[in-house]
Amino acid sequence: MPDHVTLVAVSKTHSVEHIMKAYSQGQRDFGENKVQELTAKYEVMPKDIRWHLIGHLQTNKVKYIAGFVHMIHAIDSLKLLKEVNKQAAKANRVVECLLQVHIAEEDTKFGLSHDECENLLIDPKLREMKNIRINGLMGMATFTDDQNQVKREFAGLKKLYDQLKERHVNLNYWNPSVLSMGMSGDYLLAIEEGSNMVRVGSSIFGSRDYN
Repeated sequence: MPDHVTLVAVSKTHSVEHIMKAYSQGQRDFGENKVQELTAKYEVMPKDIRWHLIGHLQTNKVKYIAGFVHMIHAIDSLKLLKEVNKQAAKANRVVECLLQVHIAEEDTKFGLSHDECENLLIDPKLREMKNIRINGLMGMATFTDDQNQVKREFAGLKKLYDQLKERHVNLNYWNPSVLSMGMSGDYLLAIEEGSNMVRVGSSIFGSRDYN
């Protein structure tokens, strides 16, 4: 992995013993989809791990992770940001967040349109939120063998990221340093298109056991 790219090892459904093998090799960034699984692993694993909540997050679950989560990847509403800010304030922390942008030609993935993303970013209510930091954008490409389509989707997100970075330099809660795109099947293409954070699971841990 290039030095400028953060590798988030997607550890969902994998056992603590399995994850500790990656930890023992120096891996420190781990991603979980579900709050319950994340909190259970946090309780028993080393405290220098940087935990990433990468799945869709419901507002009523924020309170369980606000005290320790390193980054929340899937922010897709002002309501969710408000709750993260509220719970982070209770924990006396600033929680790093990514806005999730819908870039895939699929209805199954969450995320903001380009316009919704910008409108959320510049919403005046965010100025009052002292306990969140929006560190960049995240997007998931269409699950397809068409590499040109995937490349197009990644390039579109990179263009939006660059535009927002250039346009909004004076927002105290906007610290654009992360463009998260790319998973096990397409992370090399994502890095080519400008990603500096990739989420890789099966290539590290092998196939998941959902039983």
